[in-house]
Amino acid sequence: MDISFNSLRNCVLCPRECRADRFSGNFGYCRSDHHYNISSIVAHKGEEPPISGVNGICNIFFNHCNLQCLYCQNFQISCNTSAHSSKYWSFEKILAAIQQQLDSGCKAIGFVSPSHQIPQMVSIIRAFENYRPKPVFVYNSNGYDKTETLKELEGMIDIYLPDMKYMDGDLSYKLSGAADYPEVSRKALKEMYRQKGAALHFSDEHHAESGMIIRHLVLPGYVQNSLDVLHFISEELSPKAHISLMSQYYPVHNAMKYENINRSLSKREYDIVLNEMDKLGLENGWIQQLESKDFYRPDFESEHPFE
Repeated sequence: MDISFNSLRNCVLCPRECRADRFSGNFGYCRSDHHYNISSIVAHKGEEPPISGVNGICNIFFNHCNLQCLYCQNFQISCNTSAHSSKYWSFEKILAAIQQQLDSGCKAIGFVSPSHQIPQMVSIIRAFENYRPKPVFVYNSNGYDKTETLKELEGMIDIYLPDMKYMDGDLSYKLSGAADYPEVSRKALKEMYRQKGAALHFSDEHHAESGMIIRHLVLPGYVQNSLDVLHFISEELSPKAHISLMSQYYPVHNAMKYENINRSLSKREYDIVLNEMDKLGLENGWIQQLESKDFYRPDFESEHPFE
């Protein structure tokens, strides 16, 4: 499969398979053209501890997304009608911004919501693959990834950091506009697991260098969906897989208009999911305090979104 910029002339990089010519103004579902459409390049200390390390990870936040989740915490930049669509970066400016963060102590480069910006991501990886010390390349996606595209990334990506949002197609359609999310993400995570396995490999400084971490955000009112996600991971991937089970949900954007997701997660709901995680023997990973919802509120209108 072609993952070069030429592929953007008939784009089928993500599961939407719009076949849009992104050089001509026909942008497809993600409303993205062929430019480096980036919101921010910043050192981010809010990822999982071995990903962020002491100095944070240099995260590249791409604009727009191939999902449109009603509750997206990054809605300012993920919304496909966002004004950020006009914020282009030159390749030289991108490299300089990344270099600045590496010089400040970041050990890894993270690509956030890269599924619709694969050629742009690959060009950045190639620019730094011979940099010493070599940065760790982290693919931080919503899990709605095309298996054929992921196969082309084998050997380029050091750590896969996907979401596993849903096992219910009706729910994924209602909340994220993708009825096929469960089927697509199952295949995507199995491909990531084929490439990386369950083990997470660390440096002497305990920074993650290779592997896979699966994120799941527990949604209020939909505990059964979370239980089904955990069963998929345990039974179809591995009980040794590393999981980041998040309680940081808070209603933003369009979530306030919908029952269940117009409130925060309750302790009882999160405890049910934690107990199932324990029953399944899923011992590797991270959990959050319920108060975490008060600390993960980025503002992408600011030069420093996480401060």
